[in-house]
Amino acid sequence: MEIAKFADELGPEKILEVYDSKSGMKGFTVIDNTSLGPAKGGIRMTSSVDVEEVFRLARAMTLKCALADLPFGGGKSGIVFNEKDNKESLIKSFSRAIKPICPSQYVAAPDINTSEKEMQIFTKENGNFNSATGKPSTLCSKISGKNSCGLPHELGSTGYGVSYATQVSLKHAKIEIKSAKIAIAGFGNVGTFTFKNLEKEGAKIVAVSDSKGCLYNPEGISYEKILKIKEEKGSVIFGDGKKLSNKKIFELPVDVLIPAALPDVINKNNMNRVEAKIIVEAANIPIPEDVEENLSKKILIVPDFVANAGGVISSYAEYIGEDVDYMKKLVKEKIHKNTDLVLKTAFKKKISPRQAGREIALKRLKKAMEKR
Repeated sequence: MEIAKFADELGPEKILEVYDSKSGMKGFTVIDNTSLGPAKGGIRMTSSVDVEEVFRLARAMTLKCALADLPFGGGKSGIVFNEKDNKESLIKSFSRAIKPICPSQYVAAPDINTSEKEMQIFTKENGNFNSATGKPSTLCSKISGKNSCGLPHELGSTGYGVSYATQVSLKHAKIEIKSAKIAIAGFGNVGTFTFKNLEKEGAKIVAVSDSKGCLYNPEGISYEKILKIKEEKGSVIFGDGKKLSNKKIFELPVDVLIPAALPDVINKNNMNRVEAKIIVEAANIPIPEDVEENLSKKILIVPDFVANAGGVISSYAEYIGEDVDYMKKLVKEKIHKNTDLVLKTAFKKKISPRQAGREIALKRLKKAMEKR
């Protein structure tokens, strides 16, 4: 791996590659920038994860934390994982391997194929309550003299934030939320809570997809009904509507498209078939940057590090020992304020929202770096 290929003035500060012969664990941690505080980022477990992917995600976290105005830097971890592997064994050995830097330089969190359960295992193996956030609500400790408990990502903080980013973007596009047609690509934790909260605000979700395919119904899809179908039958495609391939969701005639699962799903192969007026990036890096810059000329795009910061804002609330009510209030305030600021800056300077968000984040980072 050529570090020079993506290194710049911000980082990365450290790249750790760790291996355990007994468990077969092979993992990576990238600490991108810690000028604002310890690096914050989730642990991703997939068969294809590599250092470059982890670096891209760590950089997104650097910008996300700076833009959210949190005392965290950016980091990320990856563990190579196949379904037949013993997940608990891999998590334990990875936790032991990075203990020298966690939580002093890096604080873990859930990501793809990791949840509150894995964070409990990770934290127990590390021995420090603050070595990870996104822990179960039943896992508690004394912080600053008060009883503090985990705030699992299963509470939906990221999707909750995405719904607010979507509402702000609709206002900027002068589209009423009650007349908006929305497609959500991905029905995992982020997609489900985004769906639930937007439906509550009066939006019509006309398409939703998962790994099995896409369900499209221009009349709208009910959250409660599709959740039940997903739980009982294993996929959203068994709901009422037209069954399409999951790739087709990116080409539907909707007001808002929300990619909420995998990276690089909108790319050079399908970018010219995207018909949405707005894209809200609920997933991390769902569009390569060069493709996003091209699409930004005709589509309003809320970048990932703006739209999906609800998770890391929740992590901060947990890190300082606050509860669910405080977390929800903080997510709403920060996502609303930051999305509005980024879109206003982009419009005023005639640049893309990603460029605007990056400018704001870089200004904060450079100020912090000068003080070191």
